[in-house]
Amino acid sequence: MDKVAVSEKRIPSWFIYFFGSFGGILFGYDIGVMTGALPFLQIDWGLQNAAGTTGWITSAVMFGAIFGGAIAGQLSDKLGRRKMILYAAIVFEIGSLLSGLAPNNGASYLIVVRIFLGLAVGASSALVPAYMSEMAPAKMRGRLTGLNQTMIVSGMLISYVIDFLLKGLPQTWAWRLMLGLAAVPALILFLGVLKLPESPRFLIKSGKDEQARNVLSFIRTDPVEIDNELSDIKETAKQEKKAAKTTNWASLFSSKYRYLVIAGVGIAAFQQFQGANAIFYYIPLIVQKATGHAAASALMWPIIQVILLVVGSLFYIVIAEKVNRRTLIIVGGTGMALSFLLPAVINFLVPNANPLMIVFFLSVFVGFYSFTWAPLTWVIIGEIFPLAVRGRAAGLASSVNWVGSWLVGLLFPVMTAHMPQEMVFAIFGIICVLGVLFVLTKVPETRGKSLEEIEELGTNHK
Repeated sequence: MDKVAVSEKRIPSWFIYFFGSFGGILFGYDIGVMTGALPFLQIDWGLQNAAGTTGWITSAVMFGAIFGGAIAGQLSDKLGRRKMILYAAIVFEIGSLLSGLAPNNGASYLIVVRIFLGLAVGASSALVPAYMSEMAPAKMRGRLTGLNQTMIVSGMLISYVIDFLLKGLPQTWAWRLMLGLAAVPALILFLGVLKLPESPRFLIKSGKDEQARNVLSFIRTDPVEIDNELSDIKETAKQEKKAAKTTNWASLFSSKYRYLVIAGVGIAAFQQFQGANAIFYYIPLIVQKATGHAAASALMWPIIQVILLVVGSLFYIVIAEKVNRRTLIIVGGTGMALSFLLPAVINFLVPNANPLMIVFFLSVFVGFYSFTWAPLTWVIIGEIFPLAVRGRAAGLASSVNWVGSWLVGLLFPVMTAHMPQEMVFAIFGIICVLGVLFVLTKVPETRGKSLEEIEELGTNHK
């Protein structure tokens, strides 16, 4: 596969960046599609009062992604980022089609298939940021890696629009088509990635220096810049090759790597435990509980939420290289915390407040999240880990991220069945506050620094 990729006369840089980040479409589609499919599935299979089964069907993809991220991250260090993205596209294609073919009342079948599908989603979430950060120049890395978030929210938007368009079909067909159509972006990803080159850092690590130079010539215009970057990568790879012989999972938390690994993994964990995906997975059910109207009639709300995400992701691309990573993520986390905590305070002071108040504040949360924690988590994961442990560390971060997503998806229906929604979101608000404190104390600034300079930050940290 690598020989095919480098034999191309020239691959346009836009093509590399577009399809390098296209895996986010799959990630986003599967985050979003169950939001619209779930109300129809609940009616079709009579699951309206089965909070546990609903939680497992929704969160099964995230459960599989826990393992997909770890496996793909480790294998990508041996096989390459590009090849593993191709394999993830194949798994996603098969899993999507099998989801749409679920037998009637086949909850166990659907859970197992969605766990299998989650392997591909987790792999994509780990591989795309790593690939994009290794392809992008330092001065554009935040912006180009942020394309991953734009792809994720675009995938969500596509899934929400498809859910909305298919809502008039019979229940048993509507949710099957919603889930099965995920095979379309998976096929597009596979065909696009067939033409992508491998990461130059991975090629040099594999002893393929000329191929690495060829790839850099696709995405860098200055020969001096290419030579300097090759020299930096080679020097880092030489040092890391020595370390890699003794590197294992325990090495992630050795004194040499601990600081940066904890920073990246911590960011990944907080992004999910802050509760954003509770909104994206369950907003129709949240609106139903707040207003008493059927969830199947509230499918416009997911579209509103994801439009906010799309606008925010585009805004992030504009400001990515103008504002420090830490500044953005602290501002975002503070706004998100207030958006979750204020409904509980208002509800305590004004018990008869408009029930849609919570939906308004959730929209404010999404607005802050869209240009801060949403894109920056993946930017930081893609750039902060040292080369010798990048595959393992990115896989661990992705897995921890998906553990949070799985637990939120699994427990949110149960929590809201036993306590007011305002109280549930107040808990998430407290976690947002803890996330801000973590960034203030544990996360270094990485904007504008080369991957080698970031690695030096970790090595020199006491």
